[in-house]
Amino acid sequence: MSDDKYVKVLFRVYSDILEEITVETMWTKVIDEVQGLYELNNIPFYLPIIASGDIIFAEFDEDEKMLTYRETREYSGNSTIHVILMDDTAGLKNIGKTFEELGCNWEGMGNKYFAIDVPVSVNYVLVKARLEELKQQDIIGYAESCLSEEHQY
Repeated sequence: MSDDKYVKVLFRVYSDILEEITVETMWTKVIDEVQGLYELNNIPFYLPIIASGDIIFAEFDEDEKMLTYRETREYSGNSTIHVILMDDTAGLKNIGKTFEELGCNWEGMGNKYFAIDVPVSVNYVLVKARLEELKQQDIIGYAESCLSEEHQY
């Protein structure tokens, strides 16, 4: 059995995509509770500035009544892509599976929206080509919400 400890952290940041303050809570793995260091264990659904595996600094916020994100201390190199399904006949799971085949993870919300986690080890050129192909076919719309330096093109 694992001794890893996981806690939820609240993120409250401005999203350029949504053009508003966005709030999301996500699971993190405790790295150093005393120093307030946590590793993001989720794929962000809305947040534009963070990716799974990033090491963040969070502290208890009296107003929020929970651990709250303050800043990112170390970037994982992973990227987060937010996708909306434009063609209802395509099927969220079918589209998600095409990105799994490229080495990505994804999580869906409802029938039309999902977030893709692109690990640092994945060739983003292939992922980008697939995103563009689906966009050109009017199947999806997407935003490169948190594109790591390793995935710049």
